[in-house]
Amino acid sequence: MNFKNISIVLVVLLLFSGCSFDKSSLLKGNIFDFFFKQEPVKSTPEGLYARGTTEYQKGSYKKAREVFTRLKEEYPLHELAILAELGIADAFYSDKEYGEAEAAYRDFTLLHPTHENVPYALYQMGMCHFVQIGAVDRDQTETQKARREFERLIARYPQSKFSLLAEKMVRECKAKLADHEFYVGNFYFKQKKYAAALQRFEGIARDYRGVGMDLKVEYYIAETKARLAEQEKEKKAKEEKEQAKAAAKAKKENAKTH
Repeated sequence: MNFKNISIVLVVLLLFSGCSFDKSSLLKGNIFDFFFKQEPVKSTPEGLYARGTTEYQKGSYKKAREVFTRLKEEYPLHELAILAELGIADAFYSDKEYGEAEAAYRDFTLLHPTHENVPYALYQMGMCHFVQIGAVDRDQTETQKARREFERLIARYPQSKFSLLAEKMVRECKAKLADHEFYVGNFYFKQKKYAAALQRFEGIARDYRGVGMDLKVEYYIAETKARLAEQEKEKKAKEEKEQAKAAAKAKKENAKTH
């Protein structure tokens, strides 16, 4: 009797014996799975981190978060659990879930304030806002928040390579804010509301010098002042004319009474 026939005999004997066992598991696969069944091996921290990284690189961000979360839960004291927290934040960011990403990065900076990757987390917090900046004619709250986060990074870690990147992003934020202010100022200028326009243009010259708008803003400040002066001149002339007209009318009425 060969080994194959022995296996069949064993299966038949087990099926019709009085022994209690899981027959379904036996019939599903190889006979040896029944006799030599092993408990599933628990993944190592390194294995889980590698798997999460692979899922992230494939663009499977939700799956990556699940694997990184499992690493955190099963090995909370392992050094890779800390990197898994960043992995979760990065997966949120790449999945364009910026609110969740910012919260995850912020938690990382609070839980691990001395970790070497804190500057990176701070930079990413700024980017969570920067990527949500709207058009020039829209509210610039996200621009202000991004600038604030980048400046905080520069102040805390001036020597970090991420601070160098943050300096560039601060300049871009300032340029966007200046563009928005000019857009509003130019709107007032076209509406001949020169006082309001001048306030915007002078604000750009004061707060956003060096972002590439200096010459244009200087021109508009000079032109707005000239038009404002002309407007004031016309207003004064009109008032004087009305006063002269009123005086003449009063003189005429006075002459009638005498």
